[in-house]
Amino acid sequence: MDNVILGLPMYYYVAMVAKVLVAFVFVLLSVAYATYAERKIIGHMQVRVGPDRTGPMGLLQPIADGLKLFFKEEIVPGESNKLAFLLAPFIALVPAFLTFAAVPFGNTIEVMGYKIPLQIAAYYDTGMGKVVDLNVGVLYILALASLGVYGIVLAGWSSNSKYSLLGGLRASAQMISYELAAGFAIIPVFMLAGSLSLHEIVKAQEGFRWFIWSNPMTFVGTFLFYVCALAEINRTPFDLPEAETELVSGFCTEYSSMKYAMFFMAEYANMVTVCAITATMFLGGWDGPFSSTIPILSPIYFVAKVYFLMFLTMWIRATVPRYRYDQLMSLGWKVLLPTALCLIVLTAIAGSLGFNTFFG
Repeated sequence: MDNVILGLPMYYYVAMVAKVLVAFVFVLLSVAYATYAERKIIGHMQVRVGPDRTGPMGLLQPIADGLKLFFKEEIVPGESNKLAFLLAPFIALVPAFLTFAAVPFGNTIEVMGYKIPLQIAAYYDTGMGKVVDLNVGVLYILALASLGVYGIVLAGWSSNSKYSLLGGLRASAQMISYELAAGFAIIPVFMLAGSLSLHEIVKAQEGFRWFIWSNPMTFVGTFLFYVCALAEINRTPFDLPEAETELVSGFCTEYSSMKYAMFFMAEYANMVTVCAITATMFLGGWDGPFSSTIPILSPIYFVAKVYFLMFLTMWIRATVPRYRYDQLMSLGWKVLLPTALCLIVLTAIAGSLGFNTFFG
């Protein structure tokens, strides 16, 4: 059998490089200016101004913060495990960027007669007449999402600090608790779409048949998955691994300079990715008015949905207090996990009775 990848024309490789660059720049800029947006949004919600002195309206603040962290002194604790201490930030950051490879951020566009799907791990097969992507894209995302916590746990253990170790232990327990519920919450989506391919999941929602309002089980699953995702990436009100009030800064207490910045970047990159996955599986991805007839509109709809979900994440941080650790575990194991299992059973029953159709 011929190697399909090697048999593709040159435009495929050019398109691939272009898509990688676009996605990388999008995530990087979103990470940088999500910090600015969050400080401004929370500032206005708390009746204050937020950053306003570095550049017009404070727009250069993320660049100033990056330069400050880059030139700060880097301190490595004398009693730490040096190799693990240095590797931990990279293990936390890299999976956050790699996860975006399977996310379709737009419909298929045509450039100079060639059809190019706006998804990194995908190409248009002219013989089959359809987009071929990673047919287990969701499993790829779940696998990479699980790797990020290794960086946090490694950072907590290698620092040789009681605060860091407690933060790392909290992160591992939290990830195990909420990853199960998050994984179960999206199973009804697979059952309705009939595929683990993210491209096929988006296609199943075309024409505003978004899963958030098309089926009662996936309606509940949308909110369940979003809550579990917040816990997975340690966002408020589930930021127990950092918990400044009792753990100083948790797993990254002993980090400084760019290594501290890498943990910061990993958190916001994970936030972008989680919002992109939520938009893809429950909000129709790139689907919107005229997205099928005018494909160039599709990435605009996708970005708008991602930024809307990011705004909700920041809003939650401004308004919801942090859970106690016993409340965190109780919510995950006693509420969210049983609810997710019930959604799977109800979706299966509805399908067997012939009601596995769109209700909206």
